[in-house]
Amino acid sequence: MGALLSRRRILPAIVAAFALPAAALAQSASSPGDPAPGSVVVHNVALYTAGANLKEASDSGRAALATAVLRGKLAELLGPALVDSATVERDAHDPRLRALAGDQACNVIVACARQVGRDLGAAWVVMAKVSKTSNLIWLLTGQLINVGTGEIVMDDSTELKGDPEPMIRAGVRIFAERVARIVKQRAGGQRAERP
Repeated sequence: MGALLSRRRILPAIVAAFALPAAALAQSASSPGDPAPGSVVVHNVALYTAGANLKEASDSGRAALATAVLRGKLAELLGPALVDSATVERDAHDPRLRALAGDQACNVIVACARQVGRDLGAAWVVMAKVSKTSNLIWLLTGQLINVGTGEIVMDDSTELKGDPEPMIRAGVRIFAERVARIVKQRAGGQRAERP
């Protein structure tokens, strides 16, 4: 009985000594030098309002909202496979990529977005854009790109009608779920079905 009690005290100490804190594990999984297998780079969602019949100051917040929802949902669904957003943004703003993007933002040019994925050792890159047509009609477009082959595996376009905030949230969540499903299917060695 005495041996059993001492094992009960020792075992938790051993487990605690070898356990990595969750933050350290997530950071190591998303570091550029050691990407997780099947890792995914998510660029900030771009905003396009040039075709809108009315431009408003609140429009700029729609892309930030879409970015937060996209990253949050993919983090929930893919966990440590998601490359740290600060790392992605730092690489996407590297001056050497300006020429590749034709002096545009890297998150709207496939070649530039893919190069960020290569730089960070990722298998996948996700790009998206919210475009305003009118006060009640927005368009969400998004792509999932295979970094190795350059293939655009998924090219989505969804019209969002109604109050912009809940519609953008819902549209982006659905897009993220489809992205995660394809990434998981491909990581599992299955050929993804038509998205």
